[in-house]
Amino acid sequence: MTSALDATASRPDAAASCPYARPAPPVPSAVPGADRLDPLGLLDLFDEGFVRDPHPWLDRLRSEAPVHRDDATGLWLVSRYEDIRRVLLDPDAFRPDNAQHAVTPLGVPVLRLLARAGFRLRPALANNASESHAGLRRVVMRFFNAQRVAAAVPVIERIADELLDAVRAELDATGGSDLFSAFAHTLPCRVMMELLGIEGLDTATLVRWSDASLELFWGRPSVERQLELAVLVGEFHQWLTELVTDPAAPADSFVGALARHRLPDGTLLDPKTAVGACFFVFIAGQSTTGQLISTVLRRALAEPGVWPRPAHDEGFAGAWVEEVLRREPPVTSWRRVTARPLELGGVELPAGAELLLMLMGSGSDPDVFEAPEKMLPGRANIRHHLAFGVGRHRCPGAALARTEAAVALRAAARRLPAVRLAPDAAEAPTLGLLSFRAPLRVPVVERAPVG
Repeated sequence: MTSALDATASRPDAAASCPYARPAPPVPSAVPGADRLDPLGLLDLFDEGFVRDPHPWLDRLRSEAPVHRDDATGLWLVSRYEDIRRVLLDPDAFRPDNAQHAVTPLGVPVLRLLARAGFRLRPALANNASESHAGLRRVVMRFFNAQRVAAAVPVIERIADELLDAVRAELDATGGSDLFSAFAHTLPCRVMMELLGIEGLDTATLVRWSDASLELFWGRPSVERQLELAVLVGEFHQWLTELVTDPAAPADSFVGALARHRLPDGTLLDPKTAVGACFFVFIAGQSTTGQLISTVLRRALAEPGVWPRPAHDEGFAGAWVEEVLRREPPVTSWRRVTARPLELGGVELPAGAELLLMLMGSGSDPDVFEAPEKMLPGRANIRHHLAFGVGRHRCPGAALARTEAAVALRAAARRLPAVRLAPDAAEAPTLGLLSFRAPLRVPVVERAPVG
């Protein structure tokens, strides 16, 4: 997903010129005793143990190697709050060009399949370091600013209630439900489609396309799985292309505003860049927000005494969302690349060094947050976390994500006061992509009536 990617190239040597197809770095073997020599050398960002509980590793990175080169991925892991903040606030020295590169190299058959779908995403938002970024960001922010988000609260509440009606019916019929699939995963997609005026597509399809995009570009899928995902990503791209080139799009709609946006040189925004902007907004607006809601619900149900509070304490839900964003953000890391040789955290980095900013680790930095391992929704610096980034590339949908998660928690606590995590909740799978983490199931049952 870079300006260099042109998936219309279907020749056998396409892999040589595509940034997605760069050779995979060697994975170090776990030799007996190696953990005593270089314990951080055994870190595997995709390992189930790391995915389920990354905090011990993140704590060690911060204290022992705050700027650490991961041999398995070739990325420099940056884990201290101040270092990450410095990187995000200096996009000239630390460029966003690699923010959406595929983590796992894509093979030639996958590239050919994407090429047949005309897949190409030019830099638009998260990976755009050009002068066009500011104007595009202003277009997006018009649809996600504080006023629009406040006006959207009744919409979010209505859709949440509709989904919770189905959860209530399932609990009554079977005694259990999954708050991820039935509620958290669907709510933000429906909200986004309604707010942006997206019609003619069912929610399940858009969710499937978005999830497939995350897995293909941020996961470690097998070759066979890459081909399956590429079909869905190609469909997503074709639909987005039709959407942004539709002359009937209302001028005051999100798509209409993009189509009519002029770049700094006065030319109209080209459709490929408009597709790139939509690709980013649609995924962030549904998949990552759904992941946040899932984590918010899971943590509220797991923490003693928390679940009843949002139902009667208006401010608690928002504070709880902030603590989850600090301690367990759905976007756990983000990438940057050095524009020149420089020093970071006492380490000399060459030009072109690819950094992985450990956003989740920064939220538990004891130099910034007191008792970071505890969920303290009343802490004074509760919104100082970096879950949405900071500076020029701060997430434009932060206000909407926060609001949706708080509304979802309040609505679920009010409508389902007697639910608790199911006995098998500890075995529920966790999404473990390079930069995304969340419970993929939140199974609940109802407490037996007292007396």
